[in-house]
Amino acid sequence: MPTIGSSYPPLNVGVHTPRLLLLGATDELLERLVPVVRKGVVTAEPWPFDDPMSLYKDSPDREWSWLRGVWAGRSKVSDSFWRLYFVVVVDGEPVGMQDLIGVDFAAFGTVETFSWLSPDVRGQGLGKEMRQAVLHLAFEGLGARQADTEAFVDNRASNGVSQAVGYLPNGVGWATRRGEAAELNRWRMTRQRWSERRRDDITLAGVGECLPVLGIHGQPDH
Repeated sequence: MPTIGSSYPPLNVGVHTPRLLLLGATDELLERLVPVVRKGVVTAEPWPFDDPMSLYKDSPDREWSWLRGVWAGRSKVSDSFWRLYFVVVVDGEPVGMQDLIGVDFAAFGTVETFSWLSPDVRGQGLGKEMRQAVLHLAFEGLGARQADTEAFVDNRASNGVSQAVGYLPNGVGWATRRGEAAELNRWRMTRQRWSERRRDDITLAGVGECLPVLGIHGQPDH
């Protein structure tokens, strides 16, 4: 795991699997990821993200809006809401992002996930690997009770990852993408299901120091 060096604990959180690292989204890592965003993350239908989404914009507004969004999100951390941004690093190169979001986590113990990968590395199983990594952080590191996610019904890759990891269907919903309404599949992973599928080759770093920042007091319940 890389050297921990930030005075802000969320940027020091890391998750290590045999195939990739999830590292706190420091400005240095974001700058290294800018060329991927500039090149384009979404290039054809079906559009995977709901509105508003900076990655749908034209360059260079795409990169500027994306950076502003991450910077703003990193600063809006409280006991009632937080979002941890991670850069996905494979063989030393940033290739995407994985986010973990908590709303009233102290009361409900639930999290949501959001992610994207460079088109150049899709289809290699990294989507599943990074989801398993962030779930390990949520359940083992933070003591979550449940993890939720959703994807448009025609987003075969995201729905396939959720199913492969072990999520259960959790209803449907609607959202807009590029101004048009579209149906969503909702998924959930309970602590019990995660425990039955948990891996023993994923390690965490910097989590204990981060807990007070997120309003998590004491050791997580396991």
